[in-house]
Amino acid sequence: MAGETPVREDDHLLTPDNAVLVLIDYQPEQVGTVASIGHAELMLNVTAVARAATAYRLPVVLSTVGVRLGANSGTVEELREALPDTEEIDRTTLNSWEDPDFRFAVEATGRRKVIMTGLWTEVCVAFPTLDMLREGYEIYPVADAIGGVSPAAHDHAMQRMVQAGAQPVTAISLTAELQRDWGRAGADNLRSILRWYFPRLGEIRA
Repeated sequence: MAGETPVREDDHLLTPDNAVLVLIDYQPEQVGTVASIGHAELMLNVTAVARAATAYRLPVVLSTVGVRLGANSGTVEELREALPDTEEIDRTTLNSWEDPDFRFAVEATGRRKVIMTGLWTEVCVAFPTLDMLREGYEIYPVADAIGGVSPAAHDHAMQRMVQAGAQPVTAISLTAELQRDWGRAGADNLRSILRWYFPRLGEIRA
């Protein structure tokens, strides 16, 4: 459109054309053990991230652990509803990057900027993040869409990842970064997510 800010091919920030979203182990069993953030706010934030990925057409890698083993259920339904066309990759590994199918799915996108979400922060987010950073990926953990078994577990895992080179974002900052300019096409994506998000956040915090 006339006057629209062009998207730079060498953009160092996150864009719909250079990033992939990874979601790891948002299963009822894992959600129920998170103690670093309220469960309702956690799920609101990760669902906002998923909605943004769908709206901006990012490739998505969705993984579970232990479903085929009969140990866990699949992805929480509200998150599945936000990702209607995304298949789950089930693993036995605690470190997703050590699972061949997961690794192939990420590599197949051809993207080196990875928006990282998962449960728990100190295990299923930290382990693949540290490995992928060593292999030259840029990792963006979504700090308010992940959680640990305690505030200390989450906070120390975040520190560990940042020290290794990870670049934390939050659910809403991520969505705004994907849009970047109200004058670009797709601005209604951001508006609709914000209009959906803040009333629910207000209810949770009331």
